[in-house]
Amino acid sequence: MQQLTGLDAAFLALETANSTGHVGGVCVLDPSEAPRPLDLAELTDTLAQRLPLVPVLRRKLLEVPLGLDQPYWVDDPDFDLEYHIRELALPAPGSMAQLTEQVARLHARPLDRRRPLWEMYLITGLADDRVAVYTKVHHAAIDGVSGTELLTVLLDLSPEGRNVPPAQDFVPAPPPSRAALAVRAAARLAWRPVQTVRLSGEFVRAVPALAPVVSAVVGGMLGLGRGDGGVIESSSLGRAPATPFNRPITPHRRIAFRSVSLDDVKTVKRAFDVSVNDVVMAMCAGALRQWLIDHDALPAAPLNAMIPVSVRDENSQGTLGNKVSAMLATVPTQIDDPVGRLTVTHEATKLAKSQQAVIPQGLVDNISDFAPPALVARAARVVFATGVLHRLPPFNLCISNVPGPNIPVYLAGARLLAQYPVSVVTDGQGLNITVVGYLGQLHFGLVSCRELVPDIDVLAGYLVDELDLLLKAAA
Repeated sequence: MQQLTGLDAAFLALETANSTGHVGGVCVLDPSEAPRPLDLAELTDTLAQRLPLVPVLRRKLLEVPLGLDQPYWVDDPDFDLEYHIRELALPAPGSMAQLTEQVARLHARPLDRRRPLWEMYLITGLADDRVAVYTKVHHAAIDGVSGTELLTVLLDLSPEGRNVPPAQDFVPAPPPSRAALAVRAAARLAWRPVQTVRLSGEFVRAVPALAPVVSAVVGGMLGLGRGDGGVIESSSLGRAPATPFNRPITPHRRIAFRSVSLDDVKTVKRAFDVSVNDVVMAMCAGALRQWLIDHDALPAAPLNAMIPVSVRDENSQGTLGNKVSAMLATVPTQIDDPVGRLTVTHEATKLAKSQQAVIPQGLVDNISDFAPPALVARAARVVFATGVLHRLPPFNLCISNVPGPNIPVYLAGARLLAQYPVSVVTDGQGLNITVVGYLGQLHFGLVSCRELVPDIDVLAGYLVDELDLLLKAAA
């Protein structure tokens, strides 16, 4: 068995009646080159061959009595692959709007915690004889990078596939008894005073490094520097302003997809001497600005974005779970010039990186692993019940950029055309923008609370419009 880290378990605590904790993705496939028809049986057979390479897909959660310690992944003695792989069809010729509507409904459904925390759907009926595969996995099991690594286990470099060792009969390891779990939890609790002293020492040593980050956030919340004649740099982080999507969310979702040429993004990158990620952030800033103007809701202050940062080192390559940190960056929606937005974005990202770099990652891991899950769950319920996250949001939205393969790949013999991410929204942060790169394109997946951003497809279209404006400026 494998114990979850505190960060892994935190994604379990974030689940409420309105918020799920899984992430997903949609692979749009062209099966014309496939040696065999891509149907439910073929997809099931392909996955059955690869299951030994991804043990977590056959493991379920085992909670510790009274929530005194982090839960464990244990083999599911009743594992049923056919339960996890499903099929549905769009009325042909299915459009992208019909696909996103179906995926939005599937993504809104929570995963059954009594089973391994993943599902896969084969979606047929798309126009041009294409098919889609939508997969969702709980964030407690994967982050963005490990999710990409998981996908590479399922993908091949040719339609013919690859030689996979014959799958052995699955013999689940017996789970530990409740008494054994209680003993393990008691031992961890006995170690807690020592851990407290050690964690306090680490925190005290880290205080000088954390000072620039804390002062920027707290100063912005208190309005420091906004007095007579005060000038705040556009790239400095302040308090997150109120927007239509920073409100309580419902269980319902909207989803939109867009793809842009990576060459176009690199043209802008070279013209203004910035990074690809800077261009992506500037595209988001321009799109959000136009959408907020449409809704008469553009704040005078810039938005704040939380950007996940992978801290996966060589020793953790190929492992699942979460190895992420985060940085907060300004999104200059208050600037009306696209080049100005890009320039400020570049400076804001540099500032965010410098602040994030001073936070010791070991400290983040230790803090997240310190509190027993029962206490974390109760604290989460209090936070959600009081509405702190939408009254004083620490940031307005999450923007994530995940690398993908830059060579053609195949799933069950079908060529992968596009891979669209589908991420998480939570109470107070009802909008998420995630980008995956694949084969010369950037694929944007936007997720929102259905009631807060009902016209999310319009927002997705503004991303393309902003890139067009930047290309014109670059020329």
